This record gives sequence, structure tokens and C-alpha cells, in this order.
Amino acid sequence: MATTKQRQAARKNVKKAQAGARSKQTLKNLPKSTRTALGKEASAVRRGDSPTRKELEAEARRLNISGRSKMGKDQLKRAVARAR
Repeated sequence: MATTKQRQAARKNVKKAQAGARSKQTLKNLPKSTRTALGKEASAVRRGDSPTRKELEAEARRLNISGRSKMGKDQLKRAVARAR
């Protein structure tokens, strides 16, 4: 049987683990405007209006753009547009 001290320590550890898990949920902690923008971008990709990052990286590779692996999606979009 666990002592009171052991139960308290276990409860404290569970609370710590739960707080750590909550802090890892970064999308949940982003501002509403950012979440909205991400959702709009995702739906544009699903509709086919916007290319995926993978497609942009392939295009950048074809155009021989240096530093493409370190670029984000928006940076890739701009770099591909400039190189065309």
C-alpha cells in the first residue's frame, strides 16, 4: 500500500507530465488569427489552388535555387516566383 507521501509525489508527477504535454500542443497555443491563416492555407492546398511545400521544393530543385532545404513554404514560393 502506498503512503500518503508516495501518493502526493505520484499526483505531482502526473500533473507535471500533463502540463508538459499541454505545452507541446503548439497549434492550440497559437493566436486565433494564425490558426485561421493556417487553415485557409491548408484548404487552398486541398482545393489545388496552392502548391504543397514538397511540390515547391521540387520546382526549386529544378530551377537550381540554393538554400531551398532551409526555406519555409512562403520563402520557397517567393524564390520560385523570382527564378521563373
